[in-house]
Amino acid sequence: MSGGLLRSAIAGRAAEALRRDRLLAAIALFAGIGVMIALPFALRAGAGFFLPVTAALVIAIALVPMLEWFERRRVPSPLAAFLCISAFLAVANAAVVAIIVPATGWFALLPERVVRIRHNLRPLLDLYSSLDQFVSDTSATFMRGASHGRAPVAAAPNSLLDVVASSAPVAILQMFFAVLVVYFFLSGWTRMRRRTITSRGSFSSALTTARVIQEMVDATSAYLATITLINVCLGALVAFALWLIGLPDPLMWGGIVTLFNYMPYLGPIAAALLLSLGGLMVFKDAWYAAFPPLVFVGAHLIESNVITPALVGRRLTINPLLILISLSFWGWVWGATGALLAVPLLIIVKTVLDAAGTPDIAGFLFEEGTLTSPLPEVMPPPPDGG
Repeated sequence: MSGGLLRSAIAGRAAEALRRDRLLAAIALFAGIGVMIALPFALRAGAGFFLPVTAALVIAIALVPMLEWFERRRVPSPLAAFLCISAFLAVANAAVVAIIVPATGWFALLPERVVRIRHNLRPLLDLYSSLDQFVSDTSATFMRGASHGRAPVAAAPNSLLDVVASSAPVAILQMFFAVLVVYFFLSGWTRMRRRTITSRGSFSSALTTARVIQEMVDATSAYLATITLINVCLGALVAFALWLIGLPDPLMWGGIVTLFNYMPYLGPIAAALLLSLGGLMVFKDAWYAAFPPLVFVGAHLIESNVITPALVGRRLTINPLLILISLSFWGWVWGATGALLAVPLLIIVKTVLDAAGTPDIAGFLFEEGTLTSPLPEVMPPPPDGG
């Protein structure tokens, strides 16, 4: 009799604990939905803070292998962090100078070459004019009562220098803030990782935390290092081909190709359009002006369909739909910089979820699921005949 009362008491406590857990899971589910809805707008509104912090964290994670290489050679963590940041800034500044300085000359030359661009595009412009005239005549036929006054032509913006001058202090402050975030993250990385692992309540939890951290760092740094090597080689190949064709400043175009190729799908399209504009500005023959974008498109097709899948696909495979969604989301939130960070952020989130397990709150609420998929049974089934 006492055994039956004990079993019923245990069952009652288990049912009460299950109801409490389901209530907490429901609260977590609805709170998570609210956070997911509000987070994009918060990130967009607070871009001045969140963007440099996120970019700094991605860069810092990518620099962790270099930091650990210095620390294995008994370099103190603060000095190792300083060396990593110095190397990154030197490479980044060299790349920016190689692109920005020649690009300034191209922008200054653009108004003078408008006539040549129009001459090269005259067949397309004539076709567009004919189509536009046809559309206008058709619209006039169906809208006889509408007024046909000439629409005012908006003046071209001429306040670029004012915009740059007004935004330069903010950009400098954000860059300085990002550099400080990278430095303090790297200088305290080893201590922070050790503290995070040792603070776990059990040995299995500590192993899981260590595995998640290591896989996140390895996947992110390996992807960025491999993609950087591929993009640099692609930019060098395109620059050499453009030098053979005779396009001025081939190193600048190679740098543009390298930078834009970090953005899947959208970046190569933008690079091809810029190369088309550059060819039209330089060459008098429209067919010869098509060589620069064709050279890049051919090299990019080989890179994206042969080289990148062979090198990156073995380590990390990402659904193209997820890449497009990530590009769309981060591009909407933070513009071009967000699009550059879209794939690294997707890799970090995907690696953490794959290593730590994804919560199954909805299944726990509405079915017989558990809060996390890999958890074992909490209580063994009752013995037969109990």
